[in-house]
Amino acid sequence: MGTVIDRLDVTRGGWRTRHSALHLAVSAAQTCLERAGRNADDLDLLVNVGLYRDRNLGEPALAALIQEDIGAHPEDPHDDTHGTFSFDVANGSCGALNGLQIVDRFLRSHTIDWALVVASDADPGRGMSEHFPFAPTGGAILCRWTDDEFGLGPVHWVNRYDAGESFCATVGLEDARNVLRFRESDSMDERFATAGAQAARECLEASSLDLADVDLIVAAPARRKFRATLAEHLGVPVPRIVVADDERMHTASLVAALDRRTGGIPAGNRVLIIAVGAGVTAGAALYSEHP
Repeated sequence: MGTVIDRLDVTRGGWRTRHSALHLAVSAAQTCLERAGRNADDLDLLVNVGLYRDRNLGEPALAALIQEDIGAHPEDPHDDTHGTFSFDVANGSCGALNGLQIVDRFLRSHTIDWALVVASDADPGRGMSEHFPFAPTGGAILCRWTDDEFGLGPVHWVNRYDAGESFCATVGLEDARNVLRFRESDSMDERFATAGAQAARECLEASSLDLADVDLIVAAPARRKFRATLAEHLGVPVPRIVVADDERMHTASLVAALDRRTGGIPAGNRVLIIAVGAGVTAGAALYSEHP
């Protein structure tokens, strides 16, 4: 029994959405629901894991704005029916895995039936960031529960605290506006890969499995050096690790990688999910494909 991914969709920035994380998230969510044949009001839970947003706004929660724009019970709650509970989770490229873990807890308790994890990032706007490094992308994952032997297993986390040395993003006041700045070290990919490999090993050990029992590895971020170094640490060929096709994706990177993994994997096959981000924080989980 477990949480299964019913549908994934990825939206890439265009001339209308290039500078709007909100629009990217809404577009991905609407496309995902439409292609799954679901109505926005079917959603019991919406978790937004996007990080870099319009005008560097911290409040209100972007999840609430996404919920309103897709029309998921935007009105006040009614006593005789359910609404849609929404909130933000901020954990960079690990955010989508955090979102899946949270959704799994809700679904496992049978308090909800349908949940949507949404991710998006975009340049906050002209003059509000310096050398914004991420591609404008939105992603959505629609989840439900199954009593069959498929779905998401326990998520195992590893923290290798480095005080932001590997990667750091800060917002500071300049000329009466908040400016977003980034800093990364030359050792970032190595540190990320080391943590990711540790999380993967702990995840497999807890399930009494090894890499030979895994049919596919899906990882984020999609950085080429991280992927190659992670493969080296795991002792597998680089092509065995699936990542997003654009290494500049951030919080939607895992969504895009999972979307690529849907190409004909037989039901029951095991996918090892690995997500690593600043901190350094790494998470890993096994996912069993459903029909």
